[in-house]
Amino acid sequence: MTENSRPPTLGGARLVLGVTGSIAAYKAVSLLRALVREGATVDVVMTRAATKFITPLTFEVLSGRPVVTGLFEAHQEMRHLSLPEHADAILVAPATANFLAKAALGIADDPLSTMQLTAHCPLICAPAMDGGMWSHPTVKGHVQTLRARGVIVIDPEEGALASGRLGQGRLAEEERILVGVRSALTPRRDWEGQRLLLSAGPTQEPIDPVRYISNRSSGKMGYAIAEAASNRGAQVVLVSGPTSLSPPQGVEVVPVETAEEMAKHMNTRMSWSTVVVMAAAVADFRPKHAAELKLKKRGKPTTTLDLEQTTDILAALSARRTTQVLVGFAAETHDLLTHAKAKLSSKGLDVIVANDVTRPGGGFGSDQNAATLIERDGRITDLPLKSKRELADDILNAAQRWLTPLKKR
Repeated sequence: MTENSRPPTLGGARLVLGVTGSIAAYKAVSLLRALVREGATVDVVMTRAATKFITPLTFEVLSGRPVVTGLFEAHQEMRHLSLPEHADAILVAPATANFLAKAALGIADDPLSTMQLTAHCPLICAPAMDGGMWSHPTVKGHVQTLRARGVIVIDPEEGALASGRLGQGRLAEEERILVGVRSALTPRRDWEGQRLLLSAGPTQEPIDPVRYISNRSSGKMGYAIAEAASNRGAQVVLVSGPTSLSPPQGVEVVPVETAEEMAKHMNTRMSWSTVVVMAAAVADFRPKHAAELKLKKRGKPTTTLDLEQTTDILAALSARRTTQVLVGFAAETHDLLTHAKAKLSSKGLDVIVANDVTRPGGGFGSDQNAATLIERDGRITDLPLKSKRELADDILNAAQRWLTPLKKR
């Protein structure tokens, strides 16, 4: 199911809308109206900080139900337990950095943070924050923890923030949040029965025991594809170069360091797979001879490093494939389409994901990316800057067109 073929309403759904202390709390009013308009029954839970931005009465009038603001109000006894027990999903929008931290660490000091510990339904978080908080390592770590537990985190958008700064932190657009809720309530299982073999991250080619040749790949795009495919029902084996990312839930991760190790494990599992996605940024060259001991300067003004090419893993897999769908990546700095089309043809791919790594807001290390999908029948799809998790679904959709039904090559 794609966003364009989504169910038209949320009729009959019982939702909890959590509102935390962000300036974006006013946007939750419109979001509540949209949820109710689609037929959902919505109970609103506000943190104390949220009530400083907007009154509970506003949400009570629009939802037609009492708003929960504290654990100990007489008329709200045990609602932190009863509401999640009967909810189909909990949506926290906006979700502050403080709420993400409490959710990740299991702190339960108000109704909303307590509910997310007692609930057995999906949890969707739409963060909003200012001042570069979204990119802070602590916040990023908490988001990774939540995603690893299956929480749906809808990345904030870039633009003007309340402080007047420009950055990523704006609450996601309302339709994106609604799509997240619909996806949680009607999960896609359209990849059941498929076996995805996927590579991700960089490789490290040793110069000596402490130095190596590598690149700036974070592995985020490959890990996002692994998560998306697993959520959609596929069996996933992720052959991963060195990264700091948490393994996606339900995914078998095979850690490697060098291009040769990656080639070995990808080739070993090739016959098992139905789809192969080569998202790793494999080093093109390696030192011909790695030193056994750490190299010393010894006063030399220059040092020559003798390099040789690494195995072209994608070409080798293409030569061996039988019925597998094969997807490659082209990370370029110029002449994007020209280079990507040439690689699509020379490697015999079904789909290539081309992206300009110099584009602001995307590329290596970013949580967002923009890409152009080129397919072997000439179809070209330009995708705007979006979260890598959202882009992952777009990539899977393109691969799926070559999988069901399997097209003649």
